Amino acid sequence: MHATHETPDLRGLLARLPAPASLRDRCRGIAMLEAILGPVWGDRYYSFDSAWGDGQQMASMRDGEGDDWFMVFSDAGVYARGLDHTAPNAAPQLLPEVPSAFRAHVEEPAFGEEGGVPLATVCFWHGSGADGRADEGWQAPSAAPTGGVELFALLAAADPARAYLEWAEEYYEPEHAPDPAAVAHVLALRPLTAAVVAAIDPDVDLDDLAEDIAGIGYPTA
Repeated sequence: MHATHETPDLRGLLARLPAPASLRDRCRGIAMLEAILGPVWGDRYYSFDSAWGDGQQMASMRDGEGDDWFMVFSDAGVYARGLDHTAPNAAPQLLPEVPSAFRAHVEEPAFGEEGGVPLATVCFWHGSGADGRADEGWQAPSAAPTGGVELFALLAAADPARAYLEWAEEYYEPEHAPDPAAVAHVLALRPLTAAVVAAIDPDVDLDDLAEDIAGIGYPTA
């Protein structure tokens, strides 16, 4: 899942992405799996903050090698921005086309900047239709991304449980392979049980996840 300059088609990615509500649930489920497999927050690849800002939630990915993406869910819709650190910065070409409803996210320094200039090699969004316009689905700038599309691949997987398992077994190299049914349970946002947690990582206790469950906004019984 490392970035390359042979960038997959962004339009193809957007065609496969689920609707915003389902995408948010997928991001929360993946973040919960990460909390189970990676007790140390700094070692996690994917995360989710259910109280990132006023009425805003944020999903993010950091690979520890300079590639990342940030995705904000708000009343305005969804705004996503990614960075392939080996590709040319395309922010000056991409970001001016982002709708004004997402302008605060475009200018958010926490998403990466250099010399006051935002860093981005790909971005896309989905309006909520709250401004009275028809829902136009997933949209992207007319300028082509310079890299980073593949960083979002897990979010668009046809079988997210299988895709996550394959990725996690390579990234975490767990001593005990997570149980596929337990992974699917978490991605479906079903309440955690001690048995489900143990089936993913037998070294983690359900009680140890209370803070992560609250931060992610993962449903409880």
